[in-house]
Amino acid sequence: MKCSSQPDTSTAKAARPLADLPRLPGLCRSENLVPTDAACFALWDKYDMLPNIRRHSTLVAHIATSLAARAAELGFDVNVGEVRAGGLLHDIAKTYCVRHGGSHAQVGAAWAVAETGNYAIAQGVMLHVWWPWALPEGSGICALPFFVMYADKRVRHDSCVSLEERYDDLLGRYGHSEAAREGIYAAFHQGKNIESALAAQLGWTLNEDSFDCGRLVP
Repeated sequence: MKCSSQPDTSTAKAARPLADLPRLPGLCRSENLVPTDAACFALWDKYDMLPNIRRHSTLVAHIATSLAARAAELGFDVNVGEVRAGGLLHDIAKTYCVRHGGSHAQVGAAWAVAETGNYAIAQGVMLHVWWPWALPEGSGICALPFFVMYADKRVRHDSCVSLEERYDDLLGRYGHSEAAREGIYAAFHQGKNIESALAAQLGWTLNEDSFDCGRLVP
C-alpha cells in the first residue's frame, strides 16, 4: 500500500541507521557472483567494519581458503573463491550489531545476499557460529560453511590458536551463567567434531597447524 504522506525523515533514519547507504555497483563478477577481495573490502568500508574485526576476518579467510584449496587439490567439488569471500564477509555485520544489537550472523547473511546475490556465501555467514543439524558424513564436511566455521573457531581476535585456547577465552569472557557455559561447551565439542571430520577428509593434522597466520597480521 502506498502512503500519501511523507514519512518523518529523522525517525526513519533513527530506526534504520543504514537505510540511506548507497548500494555499491559492480561488486561481483557477473558470470559466477563471487565477489573479489576488493569487493569484500569495499563492503567492509561500506558497513564501517572496525579495524580489529578486519584483522580477524583476514585470518579467518586465510585459514578457510587454505582448507578449501587443499580440498580442491584432492578433487572435492569446492569453489575456493566462494570460500574466501565467505571468510572475508562472515563478520560483515559484527560492528553494526555491537552498536545496535541483533544477530550478526543473521543480519550479515541478509546483507551478503543483498550485496552479492550468492546464497552459498550467505549460508556460510549465517551458519559460521553454530551448525544446527547433524554434521554430514564423509566428503560432505568439505563444504563452505564448515571451512569458514572451523577457521573462525581457530582465530582468537587476530591470532591463530587451538580450539582449546579459543574456547577458554570465550569461557572467561562470556561464561557468566550455567546456560552460557553449556552453550560454549556445546560449540567447542561441535568444533572438535568438525576438526576431526575435516582432518580425516583432507589428510591434515589440523589441530597442530598454525596455517602460517603470523605473517598476515602486523
